[in-house]
Amino acid sequence: MKKRILILGGTGDASALTAQVSCLSGIEVITSLAGRTKNPLSPDGIVRIGGFGGVEGLVQYLRDEKINVLIDATHPYAAQISENAAAATQICHIPHLMFVRPVWEKLPGDDWIGVDRVETAAMVLSEFAKRVFLTVGRQQLAAFANLDHIWFLMRLIDPPAPDALLPPGEILSARGPFHLVDERKILREYGIDTLVSKNSGGNATYGKIIAARELGIKVVMVQRPPTPDVEKVSDIEGALEWLRKNGI
Repeated sequence: MKKRILILGGTGDASALTAQVSCLSGIEVITSLAGRTKNPLSPDGIVRIGGFGGVEGLVQYLRDEKINVLIDATHPYAAQISENAAAATQICHIPHLMFVRPVWEKLPGDDWIGVDRVETAAMVLSEFAKRVFLTVGRQQLAAFANLDHIWFLMRLIDPPAPDALLPPGEILSARGPFHLVDERKILREYGIDTLVSKNSGGNATYGKIIAARELGIKVVMVQRPPTPDVEKVSDIEGALEWLRKNGI
């Protein structure tokens, strides 16, 4: 009987991991996507979309689908599902791994202000920013809606809801990866003086950080939320080795 692996996905890393794990013999991979993006980058194989209904719902799913292993490869800021996954796998007594890409590290030339949450980023901007490149996702735009003295360029994968609270500015619809030459062009053409970003890590969106460094633009960097105390790897090779150690 094939062993069943549930991968909590939604990132490029998750798709790449699914492709590799699916090549292992005696394995069936199910990828779960939150469904927050209208046209997600779906990996090959079995895909489910939508939430589980908290810890209780995830426990029921793991038992109903006879899942043997869970790998959490969600976005670094998807804190709630990561907490739920840690609790559910402990209840079900199945192996659990978090795939966590390394954070971006501050380098010489970077002008970063570190904040703990998006709401704090909005508070900080009032002190100095005039034209902001906002790259925190559409679900957290409301935190900046009252900053009517600042102009925002908001880059989003999907457009905001018609009744969403938005700061003044312009919406730029785009999906990564983003290249350095394009990021540099955006910062220059829109006269951006401040970038607001989550510390997502990885290469797909790092171009904006390099461009800000080159152009001397300040970056308000939202730090990652705490992660559960579970086993973690930072690359696909580490995940495959972990699977081998767990008899997969």
